[in-house]
Amino acid sequence: MATEVPAPTIGLVLRAESRRQESSAALNTSQRGKLGQFFTPAPAADFIASLAVLPQSGSIRILDPGAGTGSLTASLVARLIEERPDVKISVTACEVDPHLRTALQATLDDCVNTAANFGVHVQVHLVERDFIAWATRANDMPGQPPEPFDFVIMNPPYKKLAASSRERRSVAAVCTETTNLYSAFIALGVHLLSSRGQLLAITPRSFANGAYFRPFRKYFLERMHLDRVHLFEARNKVFADTGVLQENVILAATRTNGVDRGPVVVSTSRSYSEEVRQRSVPYVEMVYPEDSEYFIHISADEEDTALTASHASLPCTLPDLGVQVSTGRVVDFRSREHLRPDDTPGAVPLIYPLHMGAGVIKWPVQGAKKNNAIMLNEQTEKLTFPSGHYVVVKRLSSKEEKRRVVAVVFDPGQIDRERIGFENHVNVFHANGSGLRQEVAQGLCLWLNSTILDRFIRRFNGHTQVNATDLRNLRYPSVEQLTALGSSWQTTTWMTQEEIDELVQQIVR
Repeated sequence: MATEVPAPTIGLVLRAESRRQESSAALNTSQRGKLGQFFTPAPAADFIASLAVLPQSGSIRILDPGAGTGSLTASLVARLIEERPDVKISVTACEVDPHLRTALQATLDDCVNTAANFGVHVQVHLVERDFIAWATRANDMPGQPPEPFDFVIMNPPYKKLAASSRERRSVAAVCTETTNLYSAFIALGVHLLSSRGQLLAITPRSFANGAYFRPFRKYFLERMHLDRVHLFEARNKVFADTGVLQENVILAATRTNGVDRGPVVVSTSRSYSEEVRQRSVPYVEMVYPEDSEYFIHISADEEDTALTASHASLPCTLPDLGVQVSTGRVVDFRSREHLRPDDTPGAVPLIYPLHMGAGVIKWPVQGAKKNNAIMLNEQTEKLTFPSGHYVVVKRLSSKEEKRRVVAVVFDPGQIDRERIGFENHVNVFHANGSGLRQEVAQGLCLWLNSTILDRFIRRFNGHTQVNATDLRNLRYPSVEQLTALGSSWQTTTWMTQEEIDELVQQIVR
């Protein structure tokens, strides 16, 4: 829970929050979206600052990248004034948005003046430029590289980075390849930390798994020890005043360069002001030592731990089954000249998520917004699969969907064509580019649609994408178990969720 502080210090934080609201109201939605800005509520700032492990004496250098109006800095300085009045504090705050700088400078001045009233020395420096350019010294910017910081505290912006973007190239040149502004900010924060320095951040959870964030995870985990991970039971409690529904975590991590692999504290609450429940988790349960993907398994409670153990006890990986999973090969905007809205002589089925029904593919869909077919020729044959049984999984699901994993079977008995195309928004289970045995395909489909698998994925995967890499890193029932499951499914009728779960419970123990 956030530490209580004297009234003048609390006033400093409240004034910062007041300025945030004023600036936020003045800043239009398109501008916020362009910069990826989501401002930190005062209770969140207090909570994040409460996770800092404070030194007993000396001087402290603080960096706040993308500082906004300074709520995070104000909360951390407020805590230092109360608990470590003998330390000297130096604050560097970066903010690219000129709309926010007046409010940010006022907050920094509040930090200096309030600290002085308590006999504490605070020095501040406002960097009025882009944090990534400043931290990487991109574009021949003048000045020396920043000195290492003792604390990096941040609520980084959330925005995808194009492969050709200046930001992405600059971060890759300094530390690691990454695909989003928030992970770029974190990576540079790690880069700028001193030994035993601490990173405090509120971020999306999506970095914890998936192929896109693998280089970032590797860079982060080889340098940092996760001290604390905090989860919220209700997604809409994190940025309640902004309408943001991103699934976020708060994390505290120390720069150890791989030396420390002690336990991690995992905590949960519904909001910042409600009861916090926490437990200690062995590091090897969160980051598997042999995992080349560096996935971070965040188990919120004992139920999550039990699910993880149940998943780990499954007998097979996909290579054990002789099965592979790939993203659909057809990227429609790259193949426009070959696509057809309807079934046409010389064309083969092209399967989109819209063709996925109750356990099976329903094709064609008349009047669909997407195409139904792709012409088969020398250019497109390599994008298609030969006729056979395949398991198809949606890559994207909406936040409102009941299931994170939605799987169906492509049945060549229902759609008798020479070859099939699968569009890039689906994942396809196959056997070396060909179809699976019918019973195995049906059993795999039922397993992927089971509640136990869905519960595991939701706890393991913090976003609405289900990528092929995620599916490759799962464990699966044996071929015999999948065959038994598949043999129990009469494909003329799709099972209810209760029937699927009962069958899975009987066969997969």
